[in-house]
Parts: sequence; structure tokens; C-alpha cells
Amino acid sequence: MSQQPLGQKPARDDVPMGSAKVPAEELKVRARVRLNRARREGRSDDRTLGDHLQAAARELGFLHWDHARRVLGGLAAPGDDMGDFWHAPRTGLLLHLWFARHDEAAPVLATQSGGFLLPYRRQCFIVQAPFIEALGLDATDPAWQAIGHDLVAGYGTPAWQHLAWRRVRAPLSTFQPRLSSAHANTTYREL
Repeated sequence: MSQQPLGQKPARDDVPMGSAKVPAEELKVRARVRLNRARREGRSDDRTLGDHLQAAARELGFLHWDHARRVLGGLAAPGDDMGDFWHAPRTGLLLHLWFARHDEAAPVLATQSGGFLLPYRRQCFIVQAPFIEALGLDATDPAWQAIGHDLVAGYGTPAWQHLAWRRVRAPLSTFQPRLSSAHANTTYREL
């Protein structure tokens, strides 16, 4: 990381790869902020910290808080539902190559100049830089090179954590929220 000019603080989301920032912690912070704001504003809607955690997780494309905690914490196993976290709404016009399994997608990624392999629930897909930018990320971030432009193969690494942190900090408009875990009971199996 480059030196900051004297007297200037680094940006809050300027997190170097390998730092201790954990993306799931940001969801906890958001939930606490929402709960405290509701209390300050006198809204006694009986929503608990847990309710706010569930809402924050769904906003980022996860089924519920535990799903977000496992995926963002690097605890999910290959083939687990990775949520909609790496997908953005209104990107249907951008070219996507979809695959049922990573072992099918990885050889195709090797032939795609400038391609990025991303997880989506239990599948994966390959996109180009405009899609990465629609996620609110920088397609030239060195972390992409560190994981070979493959978020599935790089899952849980410091470079993946760095990109996940950046994604968590992206504008909410770049996320496709899930409605609730109640709507997903027919397709979700416990991680």
C-alpha cells in the first residue's frame, strides 16, 4: 500500500490484501447501526439485532445471516450455495457464459482474454470487465491477478477476502437482494 500524505487518513474502504478486514463484520456493523438508528428515532418496531442481521444479509444476496457469515467467512465448501453476492441486477445485456460446475468453467476461462469467473449460487459464470464494474468493483484491482481472475478457485484467500470486502462496500444498488429465507426453503439446503 502506498504511503498517505502527512495528515491524510486512508479511505475507510482502502483495505490492502491480506488485512484483517472480514466482510461479514461489515454486516454486523450495518445491523448495529440500523438498530441504534431505530432506537434513536424512537421506532419501537420490536426488531432485534438478529432481524437487522437477516435484512443486511438478504440485501447482499444471501438467504440469511448464517449463510452470509459462512460464505463471507471462507467457511463454505465446494458446491455450496454461494448466494447472489457476485451478481448484479440489470446486467442481462452483458455477455455471460454460464456453467453448472467450476471444473467445466475453468478451462473456458483460460481461453477468455480478460475474463472473470464468478460464483452464483451453486453455479458459476464468466464475464468481462464491464460486469465487474457493474458490481462496483475495479477490474484492474491486483487482487484479480492474484487469484487468476477466478473467484471460485481463489475462494477464501486474502485476495478473495479483499475483493469480497470491496464488494460488501459497493453501493446497495449493485446487489440483487433475496426476498427472505422463507421464500427459499424449497431450494436451500443447510451449508
